Amino acid sequence: MSWYYCLAHQAVESELGCANAERMGPYATEAEAAEALHTAQVRNEAYDAGDDD
Repeated sequence: MSWYYCLAHQAVESELGCANAERMGPYATEAEAAEALHTAQVRNEAYDAGDDD
């Protein structure tokens, strides 16, 4: 099963949730989906700093 973070509802949901345009993922676990915004922030900061390995 895949997990997603819904941007419209600010919540983790299964693959049966909202449309893909409104969510981030897929993630392998519910916990990874719950950290989606934090993961994106860390990746954006690394990219902006030029550490995009």
